[in-house]
This record gives sequence, C-alpha cells and structure tokens, in this order.
Amino acid sequence: MSPIRPGTEPVALTLYPAIDLQDGRCVRLRRGAMDEATVYADDPAVQAKIWQDAGFAWLHVVDLDGALAGRPVNAGAVKAILSTVGIPIQLGGGIRELARIESWLEAGVSRVVLGSAAAKNRPLVLAACRAHPGRVALGIDARDGIVATEGWTESSTLPARELALHYEGAGAAAIIYTDIGRDGMLAGLNLEQTLDLARAVTTPVIASGGVSGLEDLAGLRNAAAGTPITGVIVGRALYDGRVDPAAALELLAR
Repeated sequence: MSPIRPGTEPVALTLYPAIDLQDGRCVRLRRGAMDEATVYADDPAVQAKIWQDAGFAWLHVVDLDGALAGRPVNAGAVKAILSTVGIPIQLGGGIRELARIESWLEAGVSRVVLGSAAAKNRPLVLAACRAHPGRVALGIDARDGIVATEGWTESSTLPARELALHYEGAGAAAIIYTDIGRDGMLAGLNLEQTLDLARAVTTPVIASGGVSGLEDLAGLRNAAAGTPITGVIVGRALYDGRVDPAAALELLAR
C-alpha cells in the first residue's frame, strides 16, 4: 500500500458502489461507450440490496440512457431501488430542470447529481443549490482534464478545474470528478488531476474512474489528507470481485 507522507494522517472516505442503468439493467461501460456495456444484474433493485447488505452507506446511481436523452429514461428502475433499500442514494443522468430535481428529491433521492447542467446551465445549478442545500452535487466528467457533457458524447474547451471553481461557494454538496479515460478500465484513479481539482476548492470532492483494487483506495486515502476529498466511487472492480466490500470498507474507515 502507498506509504503515509510525513506529517499527514489518512482520512476516512465514503465508498459509493456504482449502479449504472441501461435499458433497465445494471451495467458497466468502458470509457462511457454505450455499445461496450457489460451487464451485471437484470434487476438493479436486487443489486442495490446486495450492496446495502454488504455494509455500504450510500449508492451512486446513474441513468445512462437519461444522460444521452436529456431526461430520465430508467425512472422505473430508480424507483424500484428507492423502494428496496433504506440507505441514501445520489442520482445523476438526464436531470436538467429544477422541476425534475425537485421531483426526484421528493421521491426519496437524497442527492441529485447535475453533470451537463453544471457545464451548460449555471443559473439552474445555483438556483438548485440555494433551494436544496446539501442535496445537489456537481458531476464534472473530464477527458484529459477537459469537461465532456451529454453522456460524454460532447467535448468542451472548459478545463475541469475551472468549472469546479465556477461553483466555489455555491453550496453544492459535493463535486464528483470522473476521469473518462479511466472509467471502467481498471487502470487506477487519475490521482494527479483529482488532487489538482480538489486542492483548488473547498467543496467536498468524490473521486471516480479507474479503481482497480485496494491499492488504489489506499493510495487515494493517503493522498486525500489535507484536501476536501471525502469519497470514491467504485464500479467494475466491485462487480468483478477485484475489490472485496468488507476489506474496502474497513480500509477506508479506519
């Protein structure tokens, strides 16, 4: 495991199992490619219950089809998850209107994640953060440090760090930073870019994209000392058995 730097103490981090929804099923993509999906569960609610029973305190749910369509597509699967588990979930994908944000919060979602809206609709994000303090997260998805939107199908010219700074002090619950090039590839977290973004802001940061094993989690936990990094999202490595839930939870909590 990564050595502890002198003068720092590892911090406890929240581990969020990812439940990505495509055609009503729980899948994992590679670098966001919709045609490269591996199906892990036909019933996402059953998978959500498995993760709850394993001891996870949160779930990270994404409506992949909704992210492309710009509106919820897998609402039925999300509602089934909400009715099955008692732990909080954060939900992203196709949430781009204040009414839809409020609808999901009223339905039982603990935190909505605004991705494309964060890059394209600053007034909406600011209004949502004001109206629902602590319940709106920003999804900043980047390819080579540059923000991508619309289910990662559109590239911008906006650096991820700059977008994060746009919302400094807005009251967002968290920034979820995903390295697209590593997502689903089991190539390890992009610690350099994650830390660069985290050190520029005071908003809590959740790392995402590329976790392949406990070594990656240990490295993040050590590197997060002195930064606002509070959590990490893990997908394929959990589903493939590369990360044992009990071992990961113990590592990040102690």
